[in-house]
Amino acid sequence: MTSHPVTLYRGGRFYSAADPRATAMLVRDGRIDWLGSEADAPSADVTVGLGGALVTPAFVDAHLHATDTGLTAGGLDLSGVRSAGQLLDAVRAFAAGRPSGAVVHGHGWDESTWADQTPPGAHELTRAADGRRVYLSQASVHSALVSAPLLGSAADTPGYDASGWLKEQAHHAARAVALGSLTAQERTAAQRTALAAAAAAGVAAVHECAGPGTSSEADFASVLALSGAGLPEVFGYWGELGGAAKARELGAVGAAGDLYADGALGSRTASLREPYVDGPGCGEAFVTAEQAAGHLLDCMSVGVQGGFHAIGDAAIATVLEGFALAAGTVGVDRVRAGGHRIEHVELADKAMIAGMVEFGVTASVQPGFDMLWGGPDRMYAQRLGVPRALASNPVGAMHATGVALAFGSDSPVTAMDPWAMVAGAAAPRNPAYRMSVRAAFAAASRGGWRAAGRPDTGVLSPGAPATFAVWDAPGGVHGGLPVLLPDVDGVVPPRPVCRRTVLRGETIFEG
Repeated sequence: MTSHPVTLYRGGRFYSAADPRATAMLVRDGRIDWLGSEADAPSADVTVGLGGALVTPAFVDAHLHATDTGLTAGGLDLSGVRSAGQLLDAVRAFAAGRPSGAVVHGHGWDESTWADQTPPGAHELTRAADGRRVYLSQASVHSALVSAPLLGSAADTPGYDASGWLKEQAHHAARAVALGSLTAQERTAAQRTALAAAAAAGVAAVHECAGPGTSSEADFASVLALSGAGLPEVFGYWGELGGAAKARELGAVGAAGDLYADGALGSRTASLREPYVDGPGCGEAFVTAEQAAGHLLDCMSVGVQGGFHAIGDAAIATVLEGFALAAGTVGVDRVRAGGHRIEHVELADKAMIAGMVEFGVTASVQPGFDMLWGGPDRMYAQRLGVPRALASNPVGAMHATGVALAFGSDSPVTAMDPWAMVAGAAAPRNPAYRMSVRAAFAAASRGGWRAAGRPDTGVLSPGAPATFAVWDAPGGVHGGLPVLLPDVDGVVPPRPVCRRTVLRGETIFEG
């Protein structure tokens, strides 16, 4: 174990139930040794003056894709384009600076924000990129536009379309080629970029969600190797049906995360009970209840967490039926003890929420989805109609009913901005789903540690791991946390700024 000097942090404000009036904290051997008034502070090898800054438990991003996040940070960001023509112009400008054999990676286009929602075709992309291979993931990362040179890798697979807009297995095939074009050095560099950005946002741990169709075993091993090496801790989830033993061999916490029970609303592949209002059908279902039950039993026999990606109400219902079947075999208590999880949970009704409570399921959710796509006039309303859109992402209802929550960004789908997640959960587009800032902060911090099987982390109290973040709070502090929500005049306070992030006593970011 790396030894660190005994360090006293003094002159701050500490968000701590153990001592809400504390102004100083002593860290020894990676743990909080003492917390109290700086007038009574013990001696230390090193003293860090906080200058009145706020100290809170560090955040955890409970759903992340490090390679994609790093590529987006240094690559082609298409979130601002508002037409096919703008997209082609952006590809043309970016490709001009790339080697002729390189793949043009881009992310974030969202046709639901365009007046004419027809994306450009594969041959148009090829011309814009001067013949290069092009892979442009849609905002949900559940479909992509590709140029003609990439189309052949996806031919004759479900979700293929000669236009170049690929979904389902066709998308996975083209994605594998695009990400496989990276060298090991390029991949690791992208992952380092993502994890460094997380640390700079006050995030001390991330849940890397990987698996077939999302990434590769080599990609997964690469990001796990960076865990805690001056960067946030990485908890890995390998999402492969029946892959519990492989998940454990790969060093994963669970066979969960991106184990797809369905697709996404943006690509109309989330599995719904009622049809989409702006397209045919009810989406795609990739897992049966019997398969879900078998996977959970496999995970319990191996001793890893199980879980699924489930967005649509039909997919969530199928997964919960799988939980019930598994409980019928080993008992409810054994299922609850597994600490299993469901990602996203965007269209859950009261019965489903009750089922999650019954089986002890953690909901790994993304408040940023509601901010980006929710309400009566955005993508959810286009796909589902206004009533179903306003019923989506019932995060506050899950909290009120007793579902364990862990917040994540699904970066690069939404940005790694943890205070925005907290604010989004506290003031969602449907006011019926509000939760307190304190509860939202707990889900964005301690909730992520608990979801990964580390319940002792995520609080500031003597004996707990010294994992915390130091903040400037220009908008003020209320109830021990930064003021995040608009005042009565609608003025939005400035977001807190991270000054330092510490993981078990080691500073992993200092600004």
